[in-house]
Amino acid sequence: MLLTIDVGNTHTVLGLFDGEEIVEHWRISTDARRTADELAVLLQGLMGMHPLLGDELGDGIDGIAICATVPSVLHELREVTRRYYGDVPAVLVEPGVKTGVPILTDNPKEVGADRIINAVAAVELYGGPAVVVDFGTATTFDAVSARGEYVGGVIAPGIEISVEALGVRGAQLRKIEVARPRSVIGKNTVEAMQSGIIYGFAGQVDGVVNRMVRELADDPDDVTVIATGGLAPMVLGESSVIDEHEPWLTLIGLRLVYERNVSRM
Repeated sequence: MLLTIDVGNTHTVLGLFDGEEIVEHWRISTDARRTADELAVLLQGLMGMHPLLGDELGDGIDGIAICATVPSVLHELREVTRRYYGDVPAVLVEPGVKTGVPILTDNPKEVGADRIINAVAAVELYGGPAVVVDFGTATTFDAVSARGEYVGGVIAPGIEISVEALGVRGAQLRKIEVARPRSVIGKNTVEAMQSGIIYGFAGQVDGVVNRMVRELADDPDDVTVIATGGLAPMVLGESSVIDEHEPWLTLIGLRLVYERNVSRM
């Protein structure tokens, strides 16, 4: 089986693939202070619950693919693969790794690995042109050309960041649960904040995507808009531009990149 690990700023998502099928997944908090040994214990605890894997760390794992937006965590995961999975092929997404997607930006090295991986999966699953909207710590919008090239994107504050900022900077406001209110016009402070978050972000998505689509293609119907990320379901029903929802887009991209690189190792 292939273990895929997507390290984000807030959460780390792990997926277990049996061929092309994802058979198990986990979501944990990202902690830059965790050491390689702590990460190994955590992995053993999670995977020890799966019936197809053995009790020992590494049993049943044939390959590992990792991308990370937190350099310190990537460093520790590199140590995990060396110490605990020494005989298992591992692909860590970084400059020099073959993705199959050309990066047409001013400085390709500064583009987040997860954004490139999302583009890889988008091209494979839906073709180009496409726009990927990833609802994570930041809300990112990534554009893929008709030729399958990564051509750039947009970065905006994420939903959770915005909720926290309102609670911290608003004297009479507080942190709230991100949930859909009874109506757009809130009848109390909590519902008013929820409305601003849900419908405000839906409007942001529609506005940004429509502008990107006009730059990507002459016919907007040619562009596939894909949503992913843990908070995507909160906006899906309110956005008018999203065509597809693929919650495991990054993990699928990691599987594809692993397959494109493991034969070269």
